Amino acid sequence: MALHIHEAWILLFVLPGLVTPAAINHEDYPADEGDQASSNDNLIFDDYRGKGCVDDSGFVYKLGERFFPGHSNCPCVCTEDGPVCDQPECPKIHPKCTKVEHNGCCPECKEVKNFCEYHGKNYKILEEFKPSPCEWCRCEPSNEVHCVVADCAVPECVNPVYEPEQCCPVCKNG
Repeated sequence: MALHIHEAWILLFVLPGLVTPAAINHEDYPADEGDQASSNDNLIFDDYRGKGCVDDSGFVYKLGERFFPGHSNCPCVCTEDGPVCDQPECPKIHPKCTKVEHNGCCPECKEVKNFCEYHGKNYKILEEFKPSPCEWCRCEPSNEVHCVVADCAVPECVNPVYEPEQCCPVCKNG
């Protein structure tokens, strides 16, 4: 059955008149909370403001009760205005800290880097090493490597020779 354009216009104007507000069953479509005249006892999620506090997992705490919400390890107290949580000034984490734990209110450093890394190798604090025949290095308590390079005297010969494992050139022919 094909409708012509003028018949479609007639249906658009006539059909809205056939559907009246009385034809809609209000039990099928509950009203919004603002339109609802009955009490709020039927709400699934009660409003706990002024009566208690709710944590991230939905657990309800009484006024005056201390609790630890899911997003913070700092303790909170439930008040009429909502949770009031401790926000202490936490000590700064050591910059060489390699292992941080968040068990308490403030993060704690559990392991501090106690070595130096130099050219892919690790050295103990105060350890001395020679990366090359001309360098002498030491791992400082600051976890930094300090090196000195040998200062060679000017050879007194025309053709000095560099020997393996020696830093400065030597004169072979006097």
